This record gives sequence, C-alpha cells and structure tokens, in this order.
Amino acid sequence: MKAMKRSTLATLINATLFSAVAGTSFSTLAEEAQAKSNQLEVIQITARKRVENAQEVPVSVSALQGDNLDAYSSAGMDIRFMNAKIPSLSVESSFGRTFPRFYVRGLGNTDFDLNASQPVSLVVDEVVQENPILKGFPVFDIARIEVLRGPQGTLFGRNTPAGLVKFDSVKPSQEFDGYAAVSYGSNSSIDFEGAAGTGLTDKISTRVSVLVQDKPDYIDVKAPGFEKEDSLGGYNEKAARVQFLYEGDDFTGLLNYHVRDLEGRPIAFRANLIEKGSNNINPLYDNDVVYQDAASRATQKVDTQGLSLKLEWDLKEHTITSITAWESAEIYSRADVDGGYGGWADANDVPVAQGPGVIFFASETADAIPDHDQYTQELRLSSNFSGDFNYQVGLFLFEEDLTIESFSFDTSAYDAAAQNYGLQNGYAVQYQDTSAWALFGSFDYTVSDDLEVTLGLRYSDDEKDFSAKRTQSPFGIPGTLEVAANPSDSHVSWDLSATYKLTDDVNLFGRIANGFRAPSVQGRILFGNDVTVAESETVNSIEFGVKSDVLDGQGRVNATVFYFQMDDQQLTAVGGGANFNRLINADTTTGYGFEVDSEWVLTDELNATFNVSYNKTEIDDPTLAVEGCAQCTVLDPQNDQGRYLLDGNSLPHAPEWISNATLRYTKELEDGEFFVYTDLSYRSEIDFFLYESVEFKGEALFEAGVRAGYAWNSGDNDYEVSAFVRNLFDEQVVIGGVDFNNNTGMLNEERFLGAEFKVKFF
Repeated sequence: MKAMKRSTLATLINATLFSAVAGTSFSTLAEEAQAKSNQLEVIQITARKRVENAQEVPVSVSALQGDNLDAYSSAGMDIRFMNAKIPSLSVESSFGRTFPRFYVRGLGNTDFDLNASQPVSLVVDEVVQENPILKGFPVFDIARIEVLRGPQGTLFGRNTPAGLVKFDSVKPSQEFDGYAAVSYGSNSSIDFEGAAGTGLTDKISTRVSVLVQDKPDYIDVKAPGFEKEDSLGGYNEKAARVQFLYEGDDFTGLLNYHVRDLEGRPIAFRANLIEKGSNNINPLYDNDVVYQDAASRATQKVDTQGLSLKLEWDLKEHTITSITAWESAEIYSRADVDGGYGGWADANDVPVAQGPGVIFFASETADAIPDHDQYTQELRLSSNFSGDFNYQVGLFLFEEDLTIESFSFDTSAYDAAAQNYGLQNGYAVQYQDTSAWALFGSFDYTVSDDLEVTLGLRYSDDEKDFSAKRTQSPFGIPGTLEVAANPSDSHVSWDLSATYKLTDDVNLFGRIANGFRAPSVQGRILFGNDVTVAESETVNSIEFGVKSDVLDGQGRVNATVFYFQMDDQQLTAVGGGANFNRLINADTTTGYGFEVDSEWVLTDELNATFNVSYNKTEIDDPTLAVEGCAQCTVLDPQNDQGRYLLDGNSLPHAPEWISNATLRYTKELEDGEFFVYTDLSYRSEIDFFLYESVEFKGEALFEAGVRAGYAWNSGDNDYEVSAFVRNLFDEQVVIGGVDFNNNTGMLNEERFLGAEFKVKFF
C-alpha cells in the first residue's frame, strides 16, 4: 500500500512538473504530437572532437545555438551573458567585460591575479584559451556553444578537472551568405555586428566577421570634491575574425585570424556597498552612482589577437588533423579598489573626510600584461573504420611566456608628470614560462547494436618557471625583493564511459573519469613577501544519465546525476585583512547533484525550454584556515592563530540551484512573422569567499528578458526588427566583493532597454 502511494505521488509530481513546463497537460501534448510535422532539430556537437548527435554522447553536455544563443548574446552583452543560462554553469568577473571566471558544478577559481589558472577550460575554434584575458573575447558570429560538465582530462587535457566551455564560430562556405545587425539601447549604447562569407574559387572560401560596441560613461561620481557626471561604466569594443577555408578532394585547410581592441572602464567598486551586519545594499547607492576619489584615473585597455591553422587529411580509413595556433594578450587596468573617498591625511597630517562609511586606507592599483605569447600544437590520428572498433590518438604541445606588472598608487600624492593625483608608490613584476605536453587516446568499441563503450587515456607533463621582483614597496620597505618557484608534475588521466540504447528514442549513459590540474603559482608580491605554490589537484567523478526524445520528436529530456571527489583542490585565499592572495590546497572536496535539460515543441507556434541543476559542494579539511575580512561578520570558528576554519563550507561562487527557462511564440502575420521571446534565469545565493560571512553572501539572482519583433522576407534577404529588455524587473544584487579594507562590492547590470534591426542576405 505504501509503495503504491509513493508511486502514485511520484506520477502526480512528474505530471505536474511537465504541465508547469509545457503550460498544458501531458496527454494533450501527446495527442497533438501525432498531428504535427515540426520537430526539434538534431543538435550536432563536437564534445569528443568529432561531429555527433548530442543525444548519443556519453557526456553531460548542454549546447546553446540558434534563437537561444542570439537572444542571450546580442546587443552589447559580453561573455558573462552565459551566467545561469546553462545548468551547473556560472560566470563572474571583478574586471568587468574581461577576465571572466567560469564555474562548473561549483568548481572554479576566484583568484583575480592575471596569472590565475582555472579548472574550467575555454576552447575557441579548437584552440585552448589559457590566460584569463584571452577568455573574454567577444561572442559574435558563433554557431554553437557547448558546455561539457565533469572532468575532460582525456581529449582536452590540462586544466579541465571541472569541465570545458567550447565555442565554435560559423565557418566559411561556398555559398554566399551573411548578416548585419545594429541596435541602440539604454545609456546611448550602440552595438553592431555582421559577417559575410562566399566562395573565392571552387575550392577556397572566406568569411569575415566584425563587432563594434560602444557605450558612453554613464555612472556619476558624487564624492565631495570629486563630483563628476558620466565618469565610469563606458566602453568601446572592436573585434574581428577572418577565415579562409580550402577544400580539396581529400584535404582541407582552415586559417583563422582574430583580433580584439577594448578601451573602457573597469567594473565599478563601491565602498561599503553592503551594510554591516547584513547583506543588504546600502540605500545610498544606485546603479549609476559611485563615491570614488580616483574615478578620473580608472581605465581598462585590452588587446588580443590570435592565428590558427587547421589542416586535415582524409586517408579513407584514417583522418590526420593538425592544429597550430598562436595567441597573444595585453591589458592595462587601473581602478579605485577601495571604492570610496578619503582614508588618508593631507600634507599637514590632517585626516581627509572619508566615505561612504569607514575607509581604513586608500587603495588605487593597476595590473598589466605588457607581454604574452601562447603557442599550441595538436596532432591527432582518427580512424574511420566501418567495423566495431575506432580510435583517436594524438600529441599536444603547449608553450606560454607571460609577463605581469602590478602597480600601486598614492591617491593623495600629486603626480607632476601626469599632472594629476595618484603618484605611483609601488611596483612588482612577474615572469612565468610554462611548458606542457601530452599524449592522448580514445578508443571506442561497439559491443552490440545497443551498447558502446569508450576508454580514454592521457599522459600529461607540465612545468612552470616562475620568478617575481618587487622594486618599489607601497609600504616604504627599502630594497628589492626577488622570489622564484619551479613546480612541475605529470599525471595519467582517464575515463571510461558507456552508452546503452534502451529504445530508439532513449539512451542511457554512465561515465567514470579522472582529471588533473597541474601546480599553480601565486606570486603577486606587491603587498606581500612570499610566493605560494598549490600542489596538483586531482578529481574522480562518476555520473549516470538518460537522454530521451519524447512526444514523437517534439520533446527532449536529458538528466544526469553525479558525484565527485577532488583531492588537494587548489584554492585561493583572496584578500583578507592582510590584503595578500595565497594559494592553498584542501585535503578533500566533495560534490554531488543533478542536471536536467528539456526542450519542447508545445504547438506549431510555441516552443519552450526548461533547465535546472542542483550542486552541493563541501570542503573536508579540519585544519584548513584562512584570514578573514576587515569589517565583515565572519560566521566560521577560529583556530588558535585567529584564522577561520573552512571545514564543511561550500565553495565560493557555487550556487546550489541554477534554473532557466525560455518561451518563444511565433505567429504568421501579413507577409511575415510576429515573435515574442522570453527567458528567465535564477541562481541561488552564493558565498563570495572561502569563509562564510553575513555581509559577503550574495543574494539569489533572478533575471528575466523579453524580446518581441517582426520578421519578414523581401527579395533574397530576411529582415527583422525587434525591441528587447534585459533584467526586466531591474533586480539589483551584489555579485562580488572586496574584503581587505571595507565592505566593498559590485552590482549586477541594471535594466537594459533597446531596439535592433537585422538583415540576413543570401
């Protein structure tokens, strides 16, 4: 009797969930499905470095493409638009439009140093983007984004113990096609992007893609004596991609050159944005107001470029692929990090008025990469056998040369050369050379018509040569400080997966995997004296899932459950009262949860998606402790040295719940089509730092967007005009903090209204 009640209850719950998602009854959908010809498109992905149906891949993977991708990424959005738009994925940045930090299943890295390594790798057009500045390249003319969750240490290799984010741009073709889109929005924002491609000869084709984004400064400074309207918040972004494709009978070659130029302002820091004793936003603030005394000197300039050459030979039973690439990044970013005014004494040692709240000391700093080069080479051999066995084997080489400069400025001291305040009073430089290589293989075997198994192996060898020098101390410490470190390690990563075809429309999969991240170095010695090294981290993961097409192809439901254990996880003790970043290792970190992706054709005019994930992470290390904040209320117990114990804490920037939904309605009208597109996203509360505190706990973030317009065809072109709003309800939430001085924080983007015109030509 009890078993029957539970079964009935489960059935009712499932029916209710499906009805809530679909907006109608499950039985009605089933009846309508028989009469419909429109079905969900097959999503082709390259999660295993070959084109496959996403429903048949034994990996927890989500893809963004088509209308969803266009709506999320258009009209001035940078790469942070992906935050909470895919289950188990969050994205944040303390640099603004550049230096994004990715978190998958709660695993990421909060370190803001320009040398920080991340456990989530970003791969663009099959080339890894290792330095965090490379990861901020704008999103335009992209065919598909894939998020591969869990360790990806076999085919993709280094720094992927948490997962992988993969971008694939639209490739050249012999057919002439292209598009152009221009939008105008809040605060006089202008966004243009476009692309055109065609065949040059019967074997050579090209595609040129461009992006221009401009937003004037709109944030007012209201600090007494430093008042200025429209001082922060603006940017001018330009980027381009040029591709040439050669297609012979058994050989193809793709040349890709891409470049980015960004001039703007860093993210706006706001002193004592968070009210002490709570995580409420100080009512003094609005999204377009700051109280800084160094805002006039805040600047951010980013230049990146890259060149890749992909060569592929089809030898009938084998394919040889070579990918040679070079990437380079430069940045200079200067900001008023304390986010307030005052905190110093004048020439007569008279304290200057300060605010908002208490500013213990002024903090104005800059970081720069004046020189950076990354070289990668991948060579792989893939079989194309018609039998039960196939494989991929390959070699990967990685070289990176990196120089980082750190500057400190005395906000109150006059700089005669610059004819402004903010005289430089500190300087340090870091040098790092990284050399890595790997051998990898993936072996597929079809056991029966219903069962396929895959074994992956990778041997990785990683070595860093790091040195740092401080020639000017902001604390007046005389002399030069030099430190160095040379960590290295090697590791064998592996994975074993299986796919079982339960029915023609339902696949079950299971996967166990091991991942690895090589040792990391933190030597930002401008405010400290030590270089810290985190030992290699390893992760073991197990997941099971189902991928199903339902309702005769008009519904799709994919679900995964997972558990992982990470040993020696690399963590960054950011800031604290000592204002010095340190790398540490946690003995063990565990995580478990689930992800559900679903997509529905509800009627001929209505499509919907609904996705949700749950991630629970926990640090298991009874002795691990870190410094606390300067003014906040820490909830963790302290050890004998006054540091805060982390045992039992969840990871920073690791929301337990992420959920998103979309609904697209279309209606034929006159000679065109009227459409309304809505999207909702939610992520639950997060901790900004390793320790738990009242003030630095980010509230849950809920954002909604609406896009409505009209599309029509005229001649050989498609046209579209639309109006849109992002952050519809103008939710204002603190998304990050600075803890070493006062309760400084950063806010999410305010409501944004705009209109767009787009033309596609063929």
